[in-house]
Amino acid sequence: QVLLVESGGGLVQTGGSLRLTCETSGRTLATYAMGWFRQSPGKEREAVAAVSRSGINTYYRDSVKGRFTISRGDAKNTVYLQMNSLKPEDTAVYQCVARRADPPAPQWGLVEYDYWGQGAQVTVSS
Repeated sequence: QVLLVESGGGLVQTGGSLRLTCETSGRTLATYAMGWFRQSPGKEREAVAAVSRSGINTYYRDSVKGRFTISRGDAKNTVYLQMNSLKPEDTAVYQCVARRADPPAPQWGLVEYDYWGQGAQVTVSS
């Protein structure tokens, strides 16, 4: 079992920025593909971004391309989601996820992920 803990959520106005952090304690994430999902009340959970185990390949849903960036930190137990130009429709609970194997590229947001964090609230006001 891998325990994932998110931080960095909060309230921002439209056009603002936030950086979410996903961390583990006492374990490394270097052998896992990592990603971020989000869910708002009344809506289906959706994949936001993912990064391969190597850190070379990244994936984004169309609505966040050019605004969000997923990256691995210098520490082996840290993954970030930088969110710029935030919009009200980005409001959701964001969850960090981990996968033992790299996802098939065309299906990166549809395949099963093995571990899930509790989530961090992101609220974007108008």
